[in-house]
This record gives sequence, C-alpha cells and structure tokens, in this order.
Amino acid sequence: MTEQLRRASRALISVSDKTGLIAFARALTDYGIELISTGGTRKELSEAGLTVTEVSDITGFPEMMDGRVKTLHPAVHGGLLAIRSNAAHTEAMRAHRIRPIDLLVVNLYPFEKTMARGAGFDDCIENIDVGGPAMIRAAAKNHGDVAVIVEPTDYTALLDEFARHGGMTTLALRRRLSAKAFARTAAYDAAIANWFANELGNDAPDFRSVGGRLIEELRYGENPHQSAAFYRTPEARFGVATARQAQGKQLSYNNINDTDAAYECVAEFDPGRTAACAIIKHANPCGVAEGDSLVDAYRKALACDPVSAFGGIVALNRPLDADAARAITGIFTEVIIAPDATEDAIAIVGAKKNLRLLIAGGLPDPRAKGLTAKTVAGGLLVQSRDNAVVDDMDLKPVTRRAPSNAELRDLRFAFRVAKHVKSNTIVYAKESATVGIGAGQMSRIDSARIAARKAQDAAKAAGLKEPATKGSVVASDAFFPFADGLLVAIEAGATAVIQPGGSMRDDEVIKAADDRGIAMVFTGTRHFRH
Repeated sequence: MTEQLRRASRALISVSDKTGLIAFARALTDYGIELISTGGTRKELSEAGLTVTEVSDITGFPEMMDGRVKTLHPAVHGGLLAIRSNAAHTEAMRAHRIRPIDLLVVNLYPFEKTMARGAGFDDCIENIDVGGPAMIRAAAKNHGDVAVIVEPTDYTALLDEFARHGGMTTLALRRRLSAKAFARTAAYDAAIANWFANELGNDAPDFRSVGGRLIEELRYGENPHQSAAFYRTPEARFGVATARQAQGKQLSYNNINDTDAAYECVAEFDPGRTAACAIIKHANPCGVAEGDSLVDAYRKALACDPVSAFGGIVALNRPLDADAARAITGIFTEVIIAPDATEDAIAIVGAKKNLRLLIAGGLPDPRAKGLTAKTVAGGLLVQSRDNAVVDDMDLKPVTRRAPSNAELRDLRFAFRVAKHVKSNTIVYAKESATVGIGAGQMSRIDSARIAARKAQDAAKAAGLKEPATKGSVVASDAFFPFADGLLVAIEAGATAVIQPGGSMRDDEVIKAADDRGIAMVFTGTRHFRH
C-alpha cells in the first residue's frame, strides 16, 4: 500500500465533546486549513478568536427545526464524498460550486450518556444524532481522499502525521480512522436500537446489535494462544467495567470474567443489612458468607474451601477496610473488588505489588433489568439478565415439617448463592455461610457428593470432628429429578432443602424428605447458569 498522501485544506468540525478542541483547531489553522463549523462548536471557536465559516454560509440554508437540519445538504456531502481523481465528480463539484472538505471532525450527540442517566423518552429521542452519522459515514467511505476523526483521542495522531508530512495524511492513517468511524456509528446505532426495543418491551427485535467502547487490549484470552480485548457497553451498571484500578498489574481475560462473577454474587447481599464476602475461582464461588464485619465474612467464606480460595477473586459488598485488607492479603489472592476502600486498606494492599484492587464505585442492582449475550457458531444468544431475587419469591413449604426461622434464613442465603454457581448446582449453608459447594456437574447427584466431600476436606484441614454440613441446609438451582441427590444431601447432614420444584417426580422427592423428617420449600424459580 502506497502512502497516497492527501493535503487537508478545509475541515468541518462539529463536536459535542469539546475536550482539546481549541488547541486542535489552532493547530489546524497553523497549516492553513480553513475551519467550517456549526452551532455551539462554531461559537466556542469564534470566542477563542479563530476564524470560522458557518455551515449555513456554505449550504445557503439556515439551521432549522431546532438544529435537526443543518448539514444534510449537497454542499456538505458532495464535499465529503467526491472522489478527487474522478473527472465526473470534479466536474459535478465545479458545476454546482461544491468545494472539497478534506477533514471531518465529528463526535455524536451524547445519546449513550443521556440514556444512562435515565432520561425520559423525548429527551433520548432528541439526543439521537442524524447529521453526524451521515457525515461520518460519508467521510469514512471516501477515506481515499478524506480523513475523519470521531473522538478527541485521535487529535494527536492526526497532528503527528501533519508534522511528518507537511499538513498531509497517509492512506494508512485514513483507513484506520475510517474503520474506527464505522465502528463508532455501529455502536451508536446499537445503543439506540437496544434502548428502543426496551422502551417498546420488545424482547426479540428483528435485528439485534451489541456495541461497546474499548477499555483495553488484553495480553491474551482464556489461553495464551487466544487474542482478547475488554469493551464497555452503554449499560450503567457498577462492576469491573466501571472500576478504578487502585493497585496491581493489568487484569487478564480470566481475571475480568471471574471478578464480574464475584461482584455480581456479592451484590445479592444488601450492605445495609449485612457485610458479605464472595470468593470466586474459575467463575464459581468457593466460599460466600455474611458477617458482622467484612473480616468476619471473609474468614467464614474462606473456611468453606481454603484450598480453592488460593489465587481466587475476593468481592466485598462494603468499602474495604484495614482489618479485611490484612486478612485477605494473608494468602495469595488475584483480585479484590469493593465499592470503595479506605486509604489504610489501599496502603495495606499496596504492599502486594501484583494484587489488583478494584474500586467499583457502587454495587450493581441484582433486580435491575438488562441483557446478556453469548456467541454460538453462526449466531448470538441474547436473554434478559437473571434478576430474580429470593427475597421476592413466595417460598412454599411442601413437606410435613416446615423449616424453622433459622433454617429459613439459611435457605434464603443458600439459594442466593446458588444463583451464581454453574449448573448443576448444590450449595450447603450454615449460619449464613457456605459450607460446601458443588458446581458444574453433568449429574446433580455428583454435585451433591462433591459439595459434601469438600466440606469433609475443609473440616479435616480445620481439625474439626465433623463437617459443617451436619445441621446445614441445602439449595439446588433446579429441581431434583430423582430422590437420589436429595438423599446424598440428607446423608451429609442437611436438615432443610430449598429448590425450584417442578419435576415429574416431585412427589417422590417430597416423600423422601418426609420419611427422614427434613423440611423442604419450593421457590418456583430456577437459576440455571451455564
């Protein structure tokens, strides 16, 4: 590919983000580039003492309809789209007195920010840009002759190229900027389309797009031979994408995935009611607990499976304090994420140079609506987020014995955790802490056995006479298809069960519970997580 240098003589600038605008525009004029602008951008440039031509002076039409119509005119689009080496195009420009526009600088009306702050329908509609995307696409299509910039972060790259080539750009830069421009308008339109579908209550629109803004390119994906990058979507939801990294080396793909799982899990626990901690390994909880303090919750969570917790992710539902920081840094931990952190806690974590500390700024709402997406070969699976919360469910006792108040508290706790464990899921809990977790097995009975065995291993490591599953409760993310899985849980020491119900053999499972004097409640809600 040859350089194919192109000189810029006229630039049209229309931006909602004014970051660096004046300095950039002054630099353009230093290369003798004529400035064209509209509305607020033109006013700001003029007030800075720069000479600016109003778009209406080029089109011969004033801005009208509250600014909805100003750039949709052949004098603008002809100047952007004309191929300079095409004789017919240049003749059309001459005949209609259209002058070329060699540089377009446009960033769009802030629709995503307007949507994210919960603005009303009409306000969102007015923040849908029409002329901006049309100009961007025109300039990007004609990148053989025109350079297009869609955000201030690219001002430096353009000016650096001007400095190297005396006010000219290379084809390589114009192509890169063009690709970015098309991606930007695609993400912008995706945000609008998804918002509109949500406003209409349309869960399955004919076309579904997903768009995001690059946060960072990652070293690799799940494995070193895979490439990866991290993107932020327009959704306003606290988590790893919103977090400020206060300390530690770059997050990996797996770190980000696991940290998201951890923070979504711990957000199930209202910080106004209790302190809570979730420890995650490979996207599955290996220990979750409530406590009077964060350090208390952490120690209870760690006791569930201290072996798996090594090298795990720790999520907290309250600001990290010094006591919790000292306890968590006592073993090798990959990431800590919390809504905030004290200065003392940050200093303590700072002594571990590789430990990442993320401050998310808040907790995600477990009841909030939203979408999740997963790719399959040749397709995209999109579903609404699992925003069912056990506190909102009508728990139905189905056995002769109803659970005690203490059992009911632990049943709710266990089902809250089960929502965030890969299916098939079995969670044993006692005194608001997990004591055994079985995850991701093809058979529910295997999950029950694994969870019980892990509890035995933890008891042995702690020097206890018996595993903590004795006198515990048990949660299943989906119904027991047979009584066998339930019987394993009862043998492990569970005295009460929470499950969705709905099996053809519910009567058989209920009878097995009644025969052994344990309590069982149905939620009517399943929490599969694949």
